[in-house]
Amino acid sequence: MVGGTVQGDATAVVSAVAPLDRAEPHHLTFLANARYAPLFAARTPGAGVVLVAPALADAPGHARARVVVANPHDAMLAVLPSLYPPPAHVPGVHPTAVLGRGVRLGADVAIGPGVVLGDGAQVGAGTALDAHVVLGAGAIVGDACHLFSHVTLYPGTRVGHRVRIHAGARIGSDGFGYVYRNGIHDKIPHVGRCVVEDDVEIGANTTIDRGSIDDTVIGAGTKIDNLVHVAHNVRIGRLCLLMAQVGIAGSVRVEDGCVLAGQVGVAGHHTIGRGARLAAQAGVFGDVPAGETWSGYPARPHREALRAQAAMFRLPAIIRGLERLLRTSSGGEA
Repeated sequence: MVGGTVQGDATAVVSAVAPLDRAEPHHLTFLANARYAPLFAARTPGAGVVLVAPALADAPGHARARVVVANPHDAMLAVLPSLYPPPAHVPGVHPTAVLGRGVRLGADVAIGPGVVLGDGAQVGAGTALDAHVVLGAGAIVGDACHLFSHVTLYPGTRVGHRVRIHAGARIGSDGFGYVYRNGIHDKIPHVGRCVVEDDVEIGANTTIDRGSIDDTVIGAGTKIDNLVHVAHNVRIGRLCLLMAQVGIAGSVRVEDGCVLAGQVGVAGHHTIGRGARLAAQAGVFGDVPAGETWSGYPARPHREALRAQAAMFRLPAIIRGLERLLRTSSGGEA
């Protein structure tokens, strides 16, 4: 399965996975980094099987068998589906589901209890909608998708193939757009769509607004964590990673392959260049060039941000020195 070399008892059987410090004889675990070798050595009786990097193949430790592989992380990913097969979806439409006029269902769909499909909604072949999912009028979900419980797609939202959307996500809601006139904040109608392309994963309780007159687009292969907010007219490219509590204001462009770490905030109408990386809690108030790593608040190139932070830490000592100098100067004049 992993293309490795067995050392020890080749008949060892495992039924679950566990980290090195909690692994028992029925567990599979892995050792890829020397810093974790003490955990491996300390655990008795240890795991049933450990996937181990070649450089650590002879590291002290207790396991019935070692499987030496070039990359233990990749090997673990290859084994996990066999130990933890995903639950099978039983095709069919639950009797409590509500289907509007003109709904189209592909082959082998699984529609759970309390699901509501608006007029003209479409669900592709092999897609599963868990309990209380709501698809607004004209919403389209492609093939082999999984929408977990309480996901809501507003009318007109389009979702591609093999997309996973976790519980409580709200996709295609109105953006935060108002014009102050006649003494009130007058709402701007949002008539654009939200388009989610193929192979995207969207975390729990994430919200993605529809466009005002343009579309909000999430590019193919992008993965979005829990509690992320994407505002109206934002376009996110292919294969991006957006981690927890990222907030992206309206009309931002995030190009292909970008990484936005936890709690990054991006002000509106800026561009994050292809392959750029934003460190956790970076506050972005301008364009970020392609391929660069920025951090800090306000965000700036990472090395520059580190120098600024180091200078800030030196300020108390500098101020104390100035205060001593002023006291000495005052005493001398007196």
